[in-house]
Amino acid sequence: MPDTWGFYAFYSVILLIPMVWYIRRQLHREKQVREAAAKGQVFTEAPLGFHPQIDVSHCIGCQGCTSVCPEGQVLGMVGGKAAVVRPWRCIGHSLCSEACPVGAIRMVRAAPGINARLPFLTEEFETSVPNLYIAGELGGLALIRNAVQQGAECIDVIAARLAAAPDRGAAAITDVIIAGAGPAGISAGLRALELGLSFLVLERDEVGGTITKYPRQKLVMTTTFSFPLYPPEKKRQLSKEYIVDFFRTVTARPDFSIRAHEEVKNIHANPDGTLTVSTGTSHYQCRAVILAMGRAGSPNKLGIPGEELAKVMYRLIEADHYTNRRILVVGGGDSAVEAAMGLAMQPGNKVTLSYRRSEFARIKERNAQRLESEIRARRIEVLFNSAPVAITQDTVSIQTPEGILELPNDYVWVFAGGAAPDDFLKKIGIHYGPRDLTRETVLS
Repeated sequence: MPDTWGFYAFYSVILLIPMVWYIRRQLHREKQVREAAAKGQVFTEAPLGFHPQIDVSHCIGCQGCTSVCPEGQVLGMVGGKAAVVRPWRCIGHSLCSEACPVGAIRMVRAAPGINARLPFLTEEFETSVPNLYIAGELGGLALIRNAVQQGAECIDVIAARLAAAPDRGAAAITDVIIAGAGPAGISAGLRALELGLSFLVLERDEVGGTITKYPRQKLVMTTTFSFPLYPPEKKRQLSKEYIVDFFRTVTARPDFSIRAHEEVKNIHANPDGTLTVSTGTSHYQCRAVILAMGRAGSPNKLGIPGEELAKVMYRLIEADHYTNRRILVVGGGDSAVEAAMGLAMQPGNKVTLSYRRSEFARIKERNAQRLESEIRARRIEVLFNSAPVAITQDTVSIQTPEGILELPNDYVWVFAGGAAPDDFLKKIGIHYGPRDLTRETVLS
């Protein structure tokens, strides 16, 4: 009998140790999740586009959804159930929904006008101006795959309304004009082509939009995507050059109507429900307009002495052109972090990253992990709670909690965002933030 009790005691301990370890780990994770959720209350931005909605009555607590998100723990476990704890990081990958084995997660759109700093949009991406739509980054959605989807969906809505009103009036009127030849605009044009709608894409710069301004060989897609009329792209990692080459191939088609270097200056709503789009050289009448422009306009300045020097820049294209330099990067978003890491990879560079907050809150998880590696390797020095106060030809002065820090410096890159085209949107009558729209919108 003693041997039997000893046998049970021994194996009870063997089983108990991993169980205790597992329970403690789960409690620790839940504590971290609750702290993250509490911390998240300081952010006023909810998800701006597609985001997960969890049915806790069906959730089985398998944790599969919490580990697949590339943006870094948007979901966590609370009380044994999945919960959205970092909503501001969600940009609509939908991998969590795909990973759920019981269908407890579905992707939903954010409520119309959820953010007062963004244009009001209905669930069909229509603005407060009838028949004027916004797709992609301008509406607050950063993910390229979702921008592609929005551009096509806008055309679907327009086509459905035109089908319900078959008397289109003057045949010379274009069905839809698309402002912007980025992911959303290219997708919208291809869908219009697919559905037989007459369309015209207007691009103020070059085909590709914001993507053309990314650093060379930057990975811009880490998920598969599909444009109308083209087979799905199976590669999961695509460079800037690959995407831009694809856009140029599309816009070179003889049936794809596009005019580059023609900027939309004004949009006027006509009494008959049509819209007139004015550029610097022409006026176009159409039945609908899709604004597929980016949000980045003129770069925001720091407003400090020395910022006018030639060594201060706001965009990095060729990181490998800079070697053996003392470099300051200012900013805390993905653009700043990626620029700092790209410059740190070049021989002889000493890179400092200055950020005004105490930690990086909104960068992609893969960037956060790479940055930690660069910091540990001493290739990048990060100064939190800091801000440049003056720049000279050979130095930069940075305000830190410990006082003014003088750094020898050759180049400064500033990534403080850009002035969104808010004035233009307001000029053409688009409202911002929550708004009760009860009007009926029907295309003429």
